[in-house]
Amino acid sequence: MRSTWQDPVCVVLILLGSSLITNGQTNVAKFQFGLGAGTFIYQGDLTPSPVGSYRTLRPLVNLFASKLINSSFALRANLAVGSLSGNDAAYNEPAYRQHRNFNFHSPVIEMSGIAEWNLFGRNYVSRGFSPYVFAGVGFSVVSIKRDYSHLDTEYFPANSELLTGLPVDVQHPLPHMLVVAPVGAGIRYYFSDRIGISAETSYRIMSNDYLDGFSRAVNPARGDHYYSHTIGVVYRLGKKNTLACPEKF
Repeated sequence: MRSTWQDPVCVVLILLGSSLITNGQTNVAKFQFGLGAGTFIYQGDLTPSPVGSYRTLRPLVNLFASKLINSSFALRANLAVGSLSGNDAAYNEPAYRQHRNFNFHSPVIEMSGIAEWNLFGRNYVSRGFSPYVFAGVGFSVVSIKRDYSHLDTEYFPANSELLTGLPVDVQHPLPHMLVVAPVGAGIRYYFSDRIGISAETSYRIMSNDYLDGFSRAVNPARGDHYYSHTIGVVYRLGKKNTLACPEKF
């Protein structure tokens, strides 16, 4: 008796059937669009907290569009619009902050390209949780307004780093565009083939120490950064699973 695998016609039919089943299981929406809201958190010299200034939170709106490459990877274009702020006066300790009393604020328009990795290969699930991590590169357009008008000069020695460094900072041009590298993690929950919700944290790696308008007068060894927390809704667009194959929840 001839083996099935020795018959070329049988082999072709088996491979074709396998391909149809695979396509049926993955023939779902290939594009995702999202709208979210959240907050920017400033992390730099005008806050004593290593996790950033949660006392000067500022809102943001986030938009994204992504292309699902396969069950594990996606490419995403992201736009975030909001603002950042930091203020020495928001902290009573250490005591010198009330006397230094620096502050800043800036609008932020951030555009970035991001690669996502779905941790469990669940890009195509119709329902359930879908956790992911990501990294990318982009730029932020800013308009930094720094304020040192409330500085108590009598509190600090004349040769202090603050009083000698402030004139240098004042003469230093402030950036209008910052190169950033967003890295972070998030999770989505899909209610159907189309609709889901998301929560995400994104940290921005950057090399410029003038996000808050100050460097030499404060702590030039400590760089400035910012990050965000967002929640939102997700909509998937594209073909549905035409074979209605069962999926794991």
